[in-house]
Amino acid sequence: MSMLKEFREFAMKGNVMDLAVGVIIGGAFGKIVDSVVSDLIMPLVAWIMGGKLDFSGMFFVLGKVPEGTAMTLDALKKAQVPVFAYGNFITILVNFVILAFIIFMMVKQMNRLRKAEPPAPPTATPEDVVLLREIRDSLKK
Repeated sequence: MSMLKEFREFAMKGNVMDLAVGVIIGGAFGKIVDSVVSDLIMPLVAWIMGGKLDFSGMFFVLGKVPEGTAMTLDALKKAQVPVFAYGNFITILVNFVILAFIIFMMVKQMNRLRKAEPPAPPTATPEDVVLLREIRDSLKK
């Protein structure tokens, strides 16, 4: 019964609960960023690059293609043909850059808000310390 009690105390600590909330919000935020990338950013990038929208189909074949194999990425991978598939990487890279920029802006804003809080007033020096300083100063003279 003691281990169950210890686990409950661990799970109910503030840091663990904050982490759990952060992971859940991060997962939802990741979906938002994925949507922004796939629905808003990548169509613009595709338009700039000549109208090709599906970047996952962008690849170079590095080996010999067996006869009868379709020239799609999935078919080539099933046929174990070496393929340099850079299209999906471009999508994931854009996703990462956007996510990193948004997190940077959030941290920057949090730091700015944290600095805006007034500093705590300095605590008064205890009376015994003040007396000891006066004695020290008088001994120096």
